[in-house]
Amino acid sequence: MTPLRLVLSTALVLLAFAGNSLLCRWALQGGRIDPAGFTAIRLASGALVLWLLVRMRGGAHARTGGSWGSALALFAYAAGFSYAFMHVPVSTGTLLLFAAVQATMVGAALWAGERLSRLQWAGFVLALAGLVAMLLPGLSAPAPVGAALMLAAGIAWGCYSLRGRRSRDPLADTAGNFMRALSFGSVLLLATADSLHADTGGVALAVLSGAVTSGLGYALWYAVLPSLGAARAAGVQLGVPPAAAIAGVLVLGEVVDARLLLASAMILGGIAMVSLRPRPA
Repeated sequence: MTPLRLVLSTALVLLAFAGNSLLCRWALQGGRIDPAGFTAIRLASGALVLWLLVRMRGGAHARTGGSWGSALALFAYAAGFSYAFMHVPVSTGTLLLFAAVQATMVGAALWAGERLSRLQWAGFVLALAGLVAMLLPGLSAPAPVGAALMLAAGIAWGCYSLRGRRSRDPLADTAGNFMRALSFGSVLLLATADSLHADTGGVALAVLSGAVTSGLGYALWYAVLPSLGAARAAGVQLGVPPAAAIAGVLVLGEVVDARLLLASAMILGGIAMVSLRPRPA
């Protein structure tokens, strides 16, 4: 991949990941669709796009992969993500999600026996302090229910990422996981049948989230990962919360206060100290 193509592709990935938060909050904030419906449509449209990409790459004999365990983690993330954005703005929700994902993956590394340097430990403590500062009671604190749901979604996505680290064909596995996760989404639809509602705008936003910012976004991410390397990939992900916050301000008119800015600096700075520095063997 040429340098220019890598930069453009990486920028598109960043916008796609930030766009997921924007589209979900946009649809749910205005009551255009319910969380269960958004989750199911997102999974269905993402599954369709990923399946088509697998078929285009491998022809009629192409097969999807994945597992039910990974599909359950994917569904838990998608459902928690949707329900959380009923209560928290784009900037806060994306930051909570990102912090929970990184904490889950660092925790798994420590559990597996990996050792952190002093600088990495300092970054880990700094990020946790920023998370605590953001969640402390106050006028600008996020709603407890929304914060808990987004943290749970982040833990689920962290588990999904950990399960997929050894995948030999990420695109095929992701397609299979989306297709399996749709089964759980269908159960959620049945369980919440009395509260289902959607208008044309809500359905369009859910399809856009599933087909473009999820399906095509993940496919492009897997395409650029080999060229990025681990350190630069971590750096790209650090740009997702700020990009989502800017989108929330420009599109939805959200307000970013001093507390959120301070917590963001602590969390993202701490994560950078942990993830961007090579870990000792």
